[in-house]
Amino acid sequence: MHVSARNGAAQLCIFEQWVEPTVGAPTHWHSVEEVLTVIAGTAEMWIDDEHSVLTAGQSLIIPAHRKHGFRNVGNESLHIHAVLASPIFEATFDGPAGLVRRWLADVRKQRLPNQ
Repeated sequence: MHVSARNGAAQLCIFEQWVEPTVGAPTHWHSVEEVLTVIAGTAEMWIDDEHSVLTAGQSLIIPAHRKHGFRNVGNESLHIHAVLASPIFEATFDGPAGLVRRWLADVRKQRLPNQ
């Protein structure tokens, strides 16, 4: 996590992920828009039922409230850069995970479910 409420952002989370082959982010959604950019490697990304394969330099714009996810379909580490239009990372998953929140401004002042 490079930018979030934890270090003073008011409207953005900016973070990177390094993902091993066959691994990724399961289908989830956010209440805000997100942009995923492949820095290195090959990713299968999806929004609802529409799947695309992206490589270095390509981005996917994900509208708010749309189910999406990605996985590494290459043989090397996948490097993803993500920008979320919120200073607090929130993702909602189907099933037992439910709502997940991360990188709050001051986690000591907030009680969160599922944490």
